[in-house]
Amino acid sequence: MIERLTTIEHRFHEIEEELTKPETLSDIKKTLELNREQASLKESYDAFQQYKRVLSDIEAASEMLKDSDMAEFAKEELENLQVEKEKIEKNLEILLLPKDPNDGKNVIIEIRGAAGGDEGNIFAGDLFRMYSKYAEHQGWKIEVYSEEEGASGGYSQIEFLVKGDNVYSKLKYESGAHRVQRVPETESQGRVHTSTSTVLVMPEAEEIDYTLDMNEVRIDITRSSGCGGQGVNTTDSAVRLTHIPTGIVVYSQTERSQIKNKEKAIKILQTRLYNLKLEERDAELGAERRSKIGTGDRSEKIRTYNYPQNRVTDHRIGFTTKQLDRVMEGALDEIIDALINEDQTRKLRGE
Repeated sequence: MIERLTTIEHRFHEIEEELTKPETLSDIKKTLELNREQASLKESYDAFQQYKRVLSDIEAASEMLKDSDMAEFAKEELENLQVEKEKIEKNLEILLLPKDPNDGKNVIIEIRGAAGGDEGNIFAGDLFRMYSKYAEHQGWKIEVYSEEEGASGGYSQIEFLVKGDNVYSKLKYESGAHRVQRVPETESQGRVHTSTSTVLVMPEAEEIDYTLDMNEVRIDITRSSGCGGQGVNTTDSAVRLTHIPTGIVVYSQTERSQIKNKEKAIKILQTRLYNLKLEERDAELGAERRSKIGTGDRSEKIRTYNYPQNRVTDHRIGFTTKQLDRVMEGALDEIIDALINEDQTRKLRGE
């Protein structure tokens, strides 16, 4: 462990020195890469500095034991320092686990109404509100990129950016099919129906992750449609991009400006292509993909929201909470922490 931490410490200082060089600062791509790498090392670096200080204090307290006047104080101090040392060591074990290089990124989330028709769309709207509330609690920002409203409310599809610190590290477990069990407002007999909405969480692609070749993209400008507010249908501002090699199509109409819609559409397309690249890599690494908490596939049923019993169950880890009302108001911490802890436990076991 010490050997690995020393390597991290050495690399941290190396990057620090590299970032002071004029030739590095003039290269924006290299500067971004180095800043990102340093940020990924910082927590481990800081914990190692703290660990070294505790080891030094233990050594000093051990020396004090030899002094009869200080022995009692030194003994108590040593006990406290040993507890702190063990605590830091456990934390370092977790920090040294292999990291997902995308953990520090923003995400683009797509939510779609799936099985259940109107009720699936309404639930997609509820999920969007839940993630919006959670983002608010975390101090993150949300920006809607595209939306198709459902006829009875909610969304048949909505895509939005969640921007903040380490967003992907917490929301990456949310991809999959979310199932709701409740009595729809349209149900006169009071029967519980089951509907689903799907969630896809993608780390936001940056220029250094995926360079989009615009020669491979067809751009179509269309008139906005749907409920977008007064004047939304009066200009040709909506943008549809088609990536010819993969057939991926993205659409943006949330802005009145064609330029802004094009920027958003390019960001979505770039992120989708980067996500495709990650999926292909995971497929090649078969075993690693199987060891994940959930495959990240849109079709995988990951969670059930049971309204009559005020219960939420995450099927991947067998976690249940009887606080559905709070969860739908954005209180997702308990579920997400349980998923993170299980993920770390599996990695520590070497699974």
